[in-house]
Amino acid sequence: MPVGMMNLFSATDPKLAIYNYATSFFGGVAPLDQWVGYVLVCCFGLVFTLITQAMIMADQKFGSGHNNSEDFQTCGRTIKTGLIAVDIVSHWTWAATLLQSSNQAYQYGVAGPFWYAGGATIQIILFGILAVQIKMKAPSAHTVLEIVHARWGNTAHLVFFFFCFLTNIIVSAMLILGGAAVMTALTGMNTIAAAFLIPISVCVYTTTGGLKATFLSSYIHTVIIYVALCIFAFTVYATGSDLGSPSKVYQHLVIKAGSKPVVGNRDGSYLTFFSSNGLVFGIINIIGNFGTVFCDQAYWQSAIAARPSATYKGYLLGGLLWFCIPFTLATCLGLSALALDLPITVTEANEGLVPPATAFFLLGKGGGILMTVMLLMAVTSSGSAELIAVSSLFTYDGYRHYVNPRATGKQLLIVSKIMILCYTVLMGVFAVILQQLNCSLGYVYEVMGVLIGSAVVPIALCLMWKKTNKWGAMAGAVFGQWLGLVAWLIFAKVKYGAITYDTTFENYTMLTGNVVSLFLGGLICAVVSFIFPEDYDFLSMRQIKVMDVAEDGDLGFAKQGEDSMEAMRAALRFVLIWGGFLAVILIPIWPLLALAAGTWSQGYFTFWVVLSLIWGLIATVIATLLPIWESRDALTAMCKHLVGKGGPLPSKLHPPLDMQNDEKPVQIPQQAVGDDTAHREHEVGNTYKL
Repeated sequence: MPVGMMNLFSATDPKLAIYNYATSFFGGVAPLDQWVGYVLVCCFGLVFTLITQAMIMADQKFGSGHNNSEDFQTCGRTIKTGLIAVDIVSHWTWAATLLQSSNQAYQYGVAGPFWYAGGATIQIILFGILAVQIKMKAPSAHTVLEIVHARWGNTAHLVFFFFCFLTNIIVSAMLILGGAAVMTALTGMNTIAAAFLIPISVCVYTTTGGLKATFLSSYIHTVIIYVALCIFAFTVYATGSDLGSPSKVYQHLVIKAGSKPVVGNRDGSYLTFFSSNGLVFGIINIIGNFGTVFCDQAYWQSAIAARPSATYKGYLLGGLLWFCIPFTLATCLGLSALALDLPITVTEANEGLVPPATAFFLLGKGGGILMTVMLLMAVTSSGSAELIAVSSLFTYDGYRHYVNPRATGKQLLIVSKIMILCYTVLMGVFAVILQQLNCSLGYVYEVMGVLIGSAVVPIALCLMWKKTNKWGAMAGAVFGQWLGLVAWLIFAKVKYGAITYDTTFENYTMLTGNVVSLFLGGLICAVVSFIFPEDYDFLSMRQIKVMDVAEDGDLGFAKQGEDSMEAMRAALRFVLIWGGFLAVILIPIWPLLALAAGTWSQGYFTFWVVLSLIWGLIATVIATLLPIWESRDALTAMCKHLVGKGGPLPSKLHPPLDMQNDEKPVQIPQQAVGDDTAHREHEVGNTYKL
């Protein structure tokens, strides 16, 4: 709101009168007491440590859990569909998901939430294809870099180690930066203290429970996020006294557009998909998020931990469940900030403070606390995934490959925990560096595609195409990044006359860098591979060593049924068809249908709001109940034993092993795959030394 202007709606809503002539919503004053921030951060860490530790102990007694390196990093490769889907939702719900999605609504209107949600959902859905390929071609892998090493050796391994670790650094820094900024704005908590305390609160339960702790905490965190989402959505569009209905929000948005039209939107309206800047952001979002999914070990780790049948189901379902979080949340909180004409500054918006401002206005201190809790759930859950992902990279791709190739399972477990502790500190350091450089959450979010987008196609083709040339893959990743950076900076200089923070943050500058990085990286890789094709048979990927697994270990496969290797062929066809179909529906069919509506009528806007509410409710129910239903046998056994009526405990999938065991030969399931290895069927079924 411009300086000296009255709030547009203060005459009809006395609560808004305090914002007349205001130049900032928060004004540098935190609405909550500082102690609230410290208590929330510290207590939530302690509470979730106790809860997850209790759940892990119960799983080890009544389920299939073991205290060894394989279980610590892969959960025995037996996680079911519901928990995989919820874990994907948890991984992908960053601080930026909750904060920047509403900022897009605040800037561009109704198009912003969709472009954020749709532009970041298709990557998860399409990653389901790679998830199936992992089970078919590298069933014993622990990390994506082990797959790269098995195919291309040390040089490529080190090149892609750089890109994967860079991805983890960017994601981790964004998580902590966003969380710390909101904690400071809402509670006055010291930003640097928040940057270090938030990852420490996650470190404790991640170190004790490993990947299983991440899965279990993800479930609890995600349920809390969905509940908070529903509270905010129904407060805005159904029960709240300030707005309370789609019609009132619509009317206020029309008035707001008349006072402050949106540059680049048709008629300056907030109620249209004809938004040039919104479209540019959507393209940046799509490109950048391919990098953060395909280059982030956290997503590969979930696929590795899944039982075979849960790979494609979990990623397809997880993408659809996640879509409603930015879509529904931004449609309510982001548009509400506009409909209430809250005096949120550009700086506050770029720091992700649109949702906290709206939540605090609508629900008072309770809304501020609920938003803070929601944010902590997102940051701690995603932070836990990043901790275990980096731990895996440095344990298996650093320590085991280059320091101690004959490491035992016990040694790997110790190194894993040490790396979690080390990266906990580094997460805080990276966030503080960005904060001291005055890099906003929005800036980091948009520039990540320039930095890592070039590695997307080479990493995907490593697993999917037998002709991919390793030198082409490395050249594509490295030169694609360099060319993207050069294009990004040159465009800022040529278009705006100088290379500054503001000019490099302009939409078209970011678009140029993102597009060049992704497409030239892929083009270089493809061209070199066509000129100098390899003829890889994928056998070395199936010879990656595993630890602490019995000699008859099946890596989660069954001899028949949906978890058999044969079923994976059908699963690949399914995910190719349905993943592609859903991706095309989201981008471009849905936006084209919204464009046909022009500047929306009240009826169309109401339909849009109802759709977002229904999607949010269905996602909440599925995310809450499906993991419980799939774990009903173990839960029933546990309850019976607690009341003294238990029978025999469920049998373990893998018997416990001595932690000192060296690698064991593992039976590769019959009909091991790949269209590129069909001619080697006589080799399939042999016992490989893994």
